[in-house]
Amino acid sequence: MFKTLQPLILASESPRRKQLLRSVGIEFLIEPSKAEESEDISAAPAEIAEKLALIKANSVSADFPRHWVLAADTIVVLDNHIFGKPIDASDAARMLGELSGRVHEVITGICLRNRAENALRTGSVTTRVQFKQLTRAEISGYIRTKEPMDKAGAYGIQGIGAFLVKSIEGSYTNVVGLPLCETIEWLIEEEIIAPA
Repeated sequence: MFKTLQPLILASESPRRKQLLRSVGIEFLIEPSKAEESEDISAAPAEIAEKLALIKANSVSADFPRHWVLAADTIVVLDNHIFGKPIDASDAARMLGELSGRVHEVITGICLRNRAENALRTGSVTTRVQFKQLTRAEISGYIRTKEPMDKAGAYGIQGIGAFLVKSIEGSYTNVVGLPLCETIEWLIEEEIIAPA
C-alpha cells in the first residue's frame, strides 16, 4: 500500500504498533526507547501523552540522528485520572471495575523526530470509549486470560477485550495504540512514505 522513502525507526516494542504499520506496508526498524518516563500530573492528559512520546523520540533520535523516529504513548483517562498498565491482577480488577458502564478517553501522544534535519512534530488523538456494565465474573474471567496485564487501562480492544466495549467515538486504531490515519498523514507530509 505504501513504500518507505526514508529510514524510519519505531521507538516501541509494542506488537500492536508494529502490526498496524506493517499492515499498510510501511518498513521500519525497531529501537525501543530506554528513557525514564515521568508524568507531570499538573498537565492536561493530552499534554502528558505528547510529552511522553517526545521523551521516547528524543531518546532514540540521540543515537540515530539521521533517521526519522516515530514514538507514541497511549494513556487511558477517566475523570481526569490516568490509568497506566496494571501492576497485578487486583489492580487490573480495580481499573476494569471503575471503567465498567462508563465512558473514558483513550489518548495517544505521537511524536515524529529527525534530529539532523531539526524536524519535530508532536500531537495527540483522543477517542471516547463506552464500556458495557461488567459483572464480577466477567472481570475475573477476563483477567484470567492475562490479556489486561500489559495494557493501559487493563484491556485490549483488538483482542478478547473487544467484548467490554459497547461503542467508540473516534479512531479505533488510536485505542489499539497508534492513530494510523494521522500517523500516515504525517509520514506522507514529511515525504517519509508515499503511496506504492
